Amino acid sequence: MKATLAGLGSDMEITTSRFGLVEFDPESVIRFPAGLCGFEGCAAWVLLADDSPGGCAWLQSVDRTDIALAVVDPRRFVPAYRLRLARCELAALQLTEPGDAAVLAIVGKAARHLTLNLKAPLVINPLRGLGRQVIANGDAPMQYELRSLSPQLRKTA
Repeated sequence: MKATLAGLGSDMEITTSRFGLVEFDPESVIRFPAGLCGFEGCAAWVLLADDSPGGCAWLQSVDRTDIALAVVDPRRFVPAYRLRLARCELAALQLTEPGDAAVLAIVGKAARHLTLNLKAPLVINPLRGLGRQVIANGDAPMQYELRSLSPQLRKTA
């Protein structure tokens, strides 16, 4: 299903299979020039936040309205998760500081649990609206099982 964009003044809208009519600012579109694994034909995406406690965000394809991926900040569930980016990855995203990047893990489903893809996270430069799926160095799992939907809480006091 190919998306058709309709203008609403400065906003755009698409009709999605999961969320119905979605309005968004065209400047909020995140472009993945290299595509995502399995979705190479989908270069334009919008990030839809879920404001409910414990909710995840959704990366909605603008190119294919039937595709939306659940995503979360992996550190929310795996506080020790660290991603090191090669200089070429930073350059492709037009990042000057790695700390300016947003890192998201795609949520999947295994037999009994939800999983996070920690091996191939999404790295986004929110200032430029550019994204890239990268392969993490080391032994990060492709299917990190979430035993609970609640993030791990750390005692701070």
